[in-house]
Amino acid sequence: MKYLVILCDGMADSRDNKFLGGKTPMEKAKKPNMDALASSGEVGICKTVADGLKPGSDVANLSVMGYDPAVCYTGRSPLEAASIGVELKDTDVALRCNIVTLSDEENYNDKTMVDYCAGDISTEEAREIIKTVEEHFGNEIYKFYPGVAYRHCLIVNGGTTELGEMTPPHDISGRVIGEYLSDNENAKPLIELMKKSYDLLKNHPVNLERIKKGERPANSIWLWGEGRKPSLQNFKEKFGISGTVISAVDLLKGIGICAEMDVPDVVGATGYLDTNFDGKVEAAKKAFEGGSDLVYLHFEAPDECGHRGEAENKVKAIEIIDQKVVGEMVRYFGDDDYRILIMPDHPTPLNTKTHSAKPVPYLIYDSTKKQNGVATFTEETAERTGMFVEHGPDIMKKLIGVK
Repeated sequence: MKYLVILCDGMADSRDNKFLGGKTPMEKAKKPNMDALASSGEVGICKTVADGLKPGSDVANLSVMGYDPAVCYTGRSPLEAASIGVELKDTDVALRCNIVTLSDEENYNDKTMVDYCAGDISTEEAREIIKTVEEHFGNEIYKFYPGVAYRHCLIVNGGTTELGEMTPPHDISGRVIGEYLSDNENAKPLIELMKKSYDLLKNHPVNLERIKKGERPANSIWLWGEGRKPSLQNFKEKFGISGTVISAVDLLKGIGICAEMDVPDVVGATGYLDTNFDGKVEAAKKAFEGGSDLVYLHFEAPDECGHRGEAENKVKAIEIIDQKVVGEMVRYFGDDDYRILIMPDHPTPLNTKTHSAKPVPYLIYDSTKKQNGVATFTEETAERTGMFVEHGPDIMKKLIGVK
């Protein structure tokens, strides 16, 4: 039996968005392959974010992967650090270091979060930005590491996670940032780094060139997602099968690395609509052919479109996944025995542009056991079935058939 998870990050939404005529992107999208599986599979809803936890992709993906965040979660950035190749000491604290676009008001607190991803800055440009940040601010306490696109990492030697509210930048798009800067005493040196970075980066050669081309500058760092060295049980020891994680983002790669799963790199994987969908599918096939029992195939594009309020692009992302991923993988499996789980990790509603903790729809198709399912895979049809996985990590057990 082969097991495939197609994780459509942030795909779920609500009908009260103002863009799609009272429909969610899942309802609007043409997705014949998902719908065909739903007609013969199990469809329901799953609570991936437990009460008391924030609905981040870290918590939600750990849950879908079968790990209980209430037990094993130590913060987002340590997982990303693992992907970058950073060896954390027990005394280290890791933070996500976004490079963002802020407006140009003189007072830092008065600036607006124009773009949490600095205009889709390229990894090559971003490395030059982080190199400059490290040269000016790096020392025996602070060490900056480049990641992918706008996502990078700061390691604080002897740091603390008691920082107050370090707000994710994608939660405050278009808002004045002052009220979202932590006033915790421990966070003050980090907030000061953010403020100093604006003066350092506003005239950086990379940014001057981007402005000349009409692109948004990466004119500030933004620190959040603090945490300590993670510890996840080996995936194969936990579930008795081998696994591979395929993703464009360091967070998912880091979870895979910490769980001792295979984590191949895919050239051209970006986490947005321009990602290398075909390359990721080929990597999944190669993983199965190399002996992997389960492949966790993660796509960030629906989530990114949700954060940006891009309704039509979110619909497009779902349609591309359906055509290029779901359809192609079903053809690849052919007459083999396989099970597919398709679901988002959390909703990223277009009207709020940030994550929600609301339960999400799931679809499990078993090629050996056809069922009477639903005509189409949407939030509403999933809820109507009455199937409810209350403890998120149980969804992995349900997929692979273990108690």
